[in-house]
Amino acid sequence: MELKTVESIPEATILFAGDSGDGMQLTGSQFTLATAYAMNDLATLPDFPAEIRAPAGTTYGVSGFQLHFGSVNIQTPGDEVDLLVAMNPAALKVNLERVRKGGSVLVNTSAFDKRSLDLAGYDENPLENDSLEGYQLIRVELTKLTREALKDSDLNQKEIDRSKNMFALGLALWLYSRPVEPAERWISAKFAKKPDILEANLHLLKKGYHYGETTEQFVSRFEVDPASLEPGRYRAIQGVHALALGLLAASVESGLPLFYGSYPITPASDLLHTLSRYKQFGVMTFQAEDEIAAVGATIGAAFGGSLAVTGTSGPGVALKAEAIGLAHIMELPMVIVNMQRGGPSTGLPTKTEQSDLLQAMYGRNGDSSLPIVAPSTPGDCFEAAYEAARIAVTYMTPVMLLSDGYLANGSAPWLIPDPAELPSFPVKFATKTNATIEGEEVFHPYVRDRETLARPWAKPGTANLEHRIGGLEKQDETGNVSYDAANHEMMTRLREEKTDRVARDLPPLDIYGAKEGDVLVVGWGSTRGSIQAALDRLLAAGRSVGAVHLRHVNPLPLDLEEICGRYRELIVPELNNGQLVRILRDKYLLPFRSFTKIQGRPFMAGEIVSYVESVIDGGQDNG
Repeated sequence: MELKTVESIPEATILFAGDSGDGMQLTGSQFTLATAYAMNDLATLPDFPAEIRAPAGTTYGVSGFQLHFGSVNIQTPGDEVDLLVAMNPAALKVNLERVRKGGSVLVNTSAFDKRSLDLAGYDENPLENDSLEGYQLIRVELTKLTREALKDSDLNQKEIDRSKNMFALGLALWLYSRPVEPAERWISAKFAKKPDILEANLHLLKKGYHYGETTEQFVSRFEVDPASLEPGRYRAIQGVHALALGLLAASVESGLPLFYGSYPITPASDLLHTLSRYKQFGVMTFQAEDEIAAVGATIGAAFGGSLAVTGTSGPGVALKAEAIGLAHIMELPMVIVNMQRGGPSTGLPTKTEQSDLLQAMYGRNGDSSLPIVAPSTPGDCFEAAYEAARIAVTYMTPVMLLSDGYLANGSAPWLIPDPAELPSFPVKFATKTNATIEGEEVFHPYVRDRETLARPWAKPGTANLEHRIGGLEKQDETGNVSYDAANHEMMTRLREEKTDRVARDLPPLDIYGAKEGDVLVVGWGSTRGSIQAALDRLLAAGRSVGAVHLRHVNPLPLDLEEICGRYRELIVPELNNGQLVRILRDKYLLPFRSFTKIQGRPFMAGEIVSYVESVIDGGQDNG
């Protein structure tokens, strides 16, 4: 057998796509694990179908997993795909446009029968016409090869066909010189109690790997050197897992028991599943009968002295709005996690969007300003969750934590932090009375800390600290129900000032790129990777551009206005119809340009590059 040549490449993007029952998420996850073991930098984009039980073979049921990895700095899941692995015609039709010209398309030719072509909406077989001209077409009879490899197995036909993803995984691991051992260990652990399935999957994984070595379709394979990462201990982490660990770390640091109340909703459900695994740390998870019950229980947990967290997506926040206002007027510490998705209503439940920012800012009755924290990468979800908990407890206020589906489901290398370096936020429960009336010691629940304006946190049952709670306006200091007009205005302004004072704690903004010049790009949330990847290209082309990224969206950092003044043009890319840009224009009265995308997918770096260049060259009006 002639040895294959090995081509060294700095980076690659691969996309696995097929029916939701083809195991594409599993295949992508295992390829990601192998890539992490190979010490490459990486970013992933799982892409789930919105239909729970879409008809097999249709474009509605296509599931995908995109992975960008390399020895260079990887900040996005990749603009264009180098290799598409398409398990059926529908997967090819949905994803071909994402493959770069000259890229490779590996198809399961066994699936390209007339029925599958009809279901995918093809009038003729794309493998037999010129529609794939310009791509490197790799034909592999995955289903046939899988059946032949398992012909002596005790598995039934359905079980055998479902295992073809392991053949595809083995072949992809060989093609990009990934280690196969992590997948072997995962299979052995996953199917330890199902020896027939375990043996079949291991056999197919090896068959796929050996197929790459023996077939004449590949004259070479690829190799990607390890990335140069900051020294330390790393793990590949999904954003939803980082959120859970951040909340757990805040619980341990503060000494408060963690309570998480939630009602299942995509894509927030995985946070409930993840936190439920940490009972050994005293975590209590509560799956409520509806969104209102979930937030009500969370308010009760906050009143009782827990680190109280509730999680949902945009539709759930709408249902929780009245109760969030209740927590605001009661001034109880609470974190509301919003895993944003495409809206409005059910919208695009499995696709990403940043369209709930204005809801977080203004989506409650009355003036009820809340701090808003937004993570920017899967790993940053840890620090953002920890920060949201710190602000909530320090300032005695509910805090909005705005993640999204891209961050929640995406993976990236995460430098595990030293617990000793996490900022502390000691909890001080009220233990004694704080006022005197006619010689009698009493407790006033709205006497405020001079620096933070936080009110005392008194656990129910603490002797002599009984106090009134509820949604009616309270009198300053005493907490008695008050309908006094002047008092209501004062309390409203105090609650808003408390949010504003969070800005005093914020570190100076870090400017990425030029410290002054033609364009400043202002981003928030999950657009960070795309923005910084775009700036790398623009700076390399000699453009005078910089970027700042906002973790704290409310209040805004104190130095943002001064930084904006250093640049001729200000651009705000968002995965919505222009929400942060409205807030910035209102706050600073500056001509921020809005650049938006509302397609359920993250920005490609190239899209931002093109827009910024058009602004610099004078080809874009201010949107």
